[in-house]
Amino acid sequence: MEMFKSLIVILLSSVLVNNYVLSRFLGICPFLGVSKKLGQAVGMGISVTAVMLLASAITWPIQRLLLDRLGLEYMQTIVFILVIAALVQMLEVVLKKFSPALHKALGVYLPLITTNCAVLGVAINNITDGYSFVESIVSSLGCGLGFLLAMVLFAGLRSRIDESEVPKPFRGLAVTLIAASFVSLAFMGLAGIVDTLFA
Repeated sequence: MEMFKSLIVILLSSVLVNNYVLSRFLGICPFLGVSKKLGQAVGMGISVTAVMLLASAITWPIQRLLLDRLGLEYMQTIVFILVIAALVQMLEVVLKKFSPALHKALGVYLPLITTNCAVLGVAINNITDGYSFVESIVSSLGCGLGFLLAMVLFAGLRSRIDESEVPKPFRGLAVTLIAASFVSLAFMGLAGIVDTLFA
């Protein structure tokens, strides 16, 4: 029961409190670039979640069973980037075959998942935080769902902004960044909720 409670706290914290986009400010490029349309935002969010999950499932054993045992911890970043790059290439092939419309819609942003610092950050932080394999998977799922939630919320917000009359000096990137800061502030307000629920 205590393990289950711990996993729930990790999951909720990853989605709401330690959201990689809105609290740690990682993965901003796809967050700003692909959040103009809801369909693209959902597609990117699901793709990033899948890569985060698979990357953590592969990098955790590589770190613990290979790099740590051979004293090659300094190779962590390079090895993790190679794993993520391979996973993104596989994801691109799968999307091209099974969902050509989404593949075309994501365009250049799909290969950019390889260099998405949120994906690498999750893999490294799972090791740094000392998570077990199961905790690492749950944390990755939460981070991916948090990324998806941020993308969907921001896509909805941007559609409302597009329909509104924005003063000329604030049009374009300025109003987008202001809106992103408000969403980030809203998520910071959730910091005490998870601790209070499971205290």
